[in-house]
Amino acid sequence: MASLEVPELAYEEYTNRQLAAVPLAILAVAVAVLGITFALTGTPLALGIEFTGGTELTIATTADQDEVAAAFEQEPTSIQPVEGQQQYIVRFAASDLEGFDEDGQAILQDLVDQADQNLEPAAGADGSSPVVGESLTSASFGQQIQFTALIGLVVAFIGMSAITFGLFRTFVPSVAVSLSAFSDLIIPLAFMSLFDIQLTLGTVAALLMLIGYSVDSDILLNNHVLRRSGSFYESVHRSMRTGITMTVTSTVAMLVMAIVAWFFGIGLLRDIGLILAVGLIADLMNTYLMNVSLLRWYKFEGVAR
Repeated sequence: MASLEVPELAYEEYTNRQLAAVPLAILAVAVAVLGITFALTGTPLALGIEFTGGTELTIATTADQDEVAAAFEQEPTSIQPVEGQQQYIVRFAASDLEGFDEDGQAILQDLVDQADQNLEPAAGADGSSPVVGESLTSASFGQQIQFTALIGLVVAFIGMSAITFGLFRTFVPSVAVSLSAFSDLIIPLAFMSLFDIQLTLGTVAALLMLIGYSVDSDILLNNHVLRRSGSFYESVHRSMRTGITMTVTSTVAMLVMAIVAWFFGIGLLRDIGLILAVGLIADLMNTYLMNVSLLRWYKFEGVAR
């Protein structure tokens, strides 16, 4: 892989506090965004139907989006057009459907009947019904999935921290990796909250991937500084040549994926691409500002003196 031209940063001109100030300030803003959203809505993020429960209909119709919304007595939670096709993915959250917990299947059938009565099927729809796909997730099952996803994130983070400590067997470098990974998660979560990107199984997978990306770049930096020959600043610059090349390449790839997915109306891939791109940009900042400041303190002022 060809390396990018990475200039040597004049770290000597900045104190450790100055290097860490920007990433810590952005982390504080991200935490505040999630906290305010939680105070206003009861959850830090908008949750997808997988976690809240509800129904999803795939409708093939000649009607436009406004007509699809008007076809139902209950206003849909979201309507997503499928690019290049006369299809819409219509979602109803369980919290918006009265009596859903008691008889979700009957409510789903009622929604299908309303679509049949009020919408004209598209030419490609099978039979006379515009509904070509349907699914139902109970609220209790959604809560179980939500809990499982949360446990998965926590276990992944704890496992990453344990492996990092096992590799370096020193407190400060291990904390640097864990703090950077934590910030790499919180900043994309705040981005999701601001731009109303729902937390779904797909976006949880993107967050899990971010943990892997973060650990990779941070361990690369720590390994160069703590285990290889050369001065501190030479080691940092060597790791930057590899780490920035990998991260910038991955970020561009994620942005291209998001743009292509947006063009073709693939909402999940668009969201995953955006989350990963934001997380990777945050990882560059956290790794080469906050992590470098902690490692420099450890090497020159801390217990490694």
